[in-house]
Order: sequence, then structure tokens, then C-alpha cells
Amino acid sequence: MERWIENHCNSQQILLVGEGDFSFSACLARAFGCATNMVATSLDSQASEWGKHWSCVSHLNDLRQRGCQVLHDVNVHDMHRHYFLSWKKFDVIIFNFPHAGHYPGFGESHPRVIDARVMLRPGGEIHVTTRDDYPYNTWHVDSPASSAGLFLTEKVWFEKSDYPGYHNRRGGDIDSNETFALGESYTFKFEAKPYCMY
Repeated sequence: MERWIENHCNSQQILLVGEGDFSFSACLARAFGCATNMVATSLDSQASEWGKHWSCVSHLNDLRQRGCQVLHDVNVHDMHRHYFLSWKKFDVIIFNFPHAGHYPGFGESHPRVIDARVMLRPGGEIHVTTRDDYPYNTWHVDSPASSAGLFLTEKVWFEKSDYPGYHNRRGGDIDSNETFALGESYTFKFEAKPYCMY
């Protein structure tokens, strides 16, 4: 039986990148009842993850019990060459709040933040959720997407309450398990331009 939560359903092959405490992945898994269609990843190692986001432990346990593949040390810049991910294709790639931490030279405007089109199935989408109020809207998330061979198909309001149990966490080393203000947040949906499909 097909189960939906907002823009996502259990019949889609879903990749989540840059997860903080994995509460968003866990929210989807609970809504689906099973998470065998999902791969959830974090930039941090497992040990570092536990140190930064103590709240991740229960979410990781829940995900694994529901059949989700969980990977650590996955960098969005080269994840298409990752030993496990390189041979997989996805219907949806989700990247929530790419600039949740403080990494010099890396934010929503970085040209490789959403350079993952080679990992999409035909007709697949990349969903980037970010704030779209000042000063965050000056990053123009659609510009690096266009440079990466993607085009914006839809922009939808992101309502945190639509995702029960999700807690947006900071990604840096300062107050990393604290939430941050979401302001005017939207999910930007991108598809690969036809000539960029692989």
C-alpha cells in the first residue's frame, strides 16, 4: 500500500543527505511504516555524530529497525563516487538546510551543494529546503542548481509541523544539537535538464 507524507511516499527510492540528528529520516520512516526504500546519510562519522547530536541515537535505532540503510562520512561533493551509492539511482534526493553549520566557503550558494543529478532516475527530483528570507535569499539557491544542470519545477512552503518528530539541528560544532529559527523556509524542487540525464 502506498503511503505519503507531504512530498514523499514509500514507493520512491529516497536518499537523504546531510542529516543532523536523523529526525527527518525517522519521521519519514514512521510515516511509511518501513524504510527499506530509504538511504539516510550524514557528513559526520558515527562517533562524531553521537558527540554532536546525542538525540540521534533513538532515531538511528528506529531507522535501522525499519530497514533504512544508514551511512556516515558521506560528503555531498563526491557522494556519487561513494562505494555504496555509486551504483544506485534515486527518485528523490533530499537535502534539508545545507547551511545548518558554519563551514567556510560552503553554503546554499556553493555550486556543488546540489550537484547530484547523476544519481537521479529519469524524472527524479532533488529537494533542497532552505530559508528564503533575508539574508538567506541572497544566496539564490536556484543559481547553483542551474549551473549543475538542474531546473526549478516547484517551490513549496516548508511547514515543520507537517513532519512529526522532526527537529532541525545545527550542523557545526557550536551548539550543534540546538535548533535554529526556520523563518520563511521553502522546499525547492529541481529536476535534471534533459541533456544532463545519464
